[in-house]
Amino acid sequence: MSIVSARTFNQSPSRVKAMAADGPVFVTDRGKPTLVLLSMEDYERLRGDGSVLAALRMAVDVDFEPVVIRDIGEVPAL
Repeated sequence: MSIVSARTFNQSPSRVKAMAADGPVFVTDRGKPTLVLLSMEDYERLRGDGSVLAALRMAVDVDFEPVVIRDIGEVPAL
């Protein structure tokens, strides 16, 4: 278990992410715990009802064509 400040979390997210590989990381804001960062394996173990990735999968294929904006100053015609 590790504890980091919100400032450290915001300034070094990769470092905090690496810390989560060794166990939960508690993020504090003004000394009060506000977030807990867990590895996916730890989260799924705590959740206990299967894979998060399986829960996010859609049963059907979805066609999606994003609008590509070439010039930030123009509003695309929809």
